[in-house]
Amino acid sequence: MSAPYILKYIKEGEHQQQDFKMRIDDARKIAKTVSAFSNTSGGRLLIGVKDNGMIAGVRAEEEIHMMEAAAKMYCNPPVDYHVQVWKVDHKTVLEITIQQSLTRPHLAQLDDGTWKAFVREGDQNFPAPAVLMNVWKSEDIQIEQKYFHTEKEKKIFQVLSDNPELSQSQIARSTGIQRQFLTKLLARLVRWKLLEITFIQGQARFKLKE
Repeated sequence: MSAPYILKYIKEGEHQQQDFKMRIDDARKIAKTVSAFSNTSGGRLLIGVKDNGMIAGVRAEEEIHMMEAAAKMYCNPPVDYHVQVWKVDHKTVLEITIQQSLTRPHLAQLDDGTWKAFVREGDQNFPAPAVLMNVWKSEDIQIEQKYFHTEKEKKIFQVLSDNPELSQSQIARSTGIQRQFLTKLLARLVRWKLLEITFIQGQARFKLKE
C-alpha cells in the first residue's frame, strides 16, 4: 500500500506530535515517547525514518513486536495505539498513532526498573514534574465554582508578576512556602488555568496564564 501523505508528514520533521525512529532497538526507550504522547496531546511515531527525514525502512513484524512490548509491558497503565503499515519507495514505514489518554498519568519503566511519567514539549520528552502529576491525579475531581486567593497564592502571583517564568524551587525560595505544600498550590492554580507550565532545557517553569 502506497502512502503519498506520509511524505508530507515526514517533511514536517519532528515536533510536538511527531517523532521519527529508524528502528526500535530498545522497547524501554520507546516507552518514554509512548508515555509522553499519551500524557500530553497524543502523537505519531514514524518507524523506519531517520532523524533527518530519510526513509530507511524496517521489517514490520519485528518492529510491531517491539512496539507491543513498549506500550503494554513497559508502560503502566498500558497505552492503546494504532498501527498502519505503509510502503514508500519499496520500503516499509510504520505509522504508530497514540491518542491523548483520559487516564493519565502513564508511566514508563526505566532501565533501573523504576517507573516515571513523561511529557512532550516540542520535539523532546521530559520527566513530568510533581505539580503536573498532582494535576493529573485530580482531573476527575470537580473544580469548585468559586475561587478565592489565599495569602500564599497571592505571594505566588506576586513573584510571577515580577518574574515571567520561574521554577518551583525559585518560587519556593521567593515565597518561603514549603515545597510539598507548594506543589499542591501550583497544581490547583494550573487546574484553574491561572498558571501554565512550560519547559526550558527540560526543567518545568511556571508563568501566569495570559
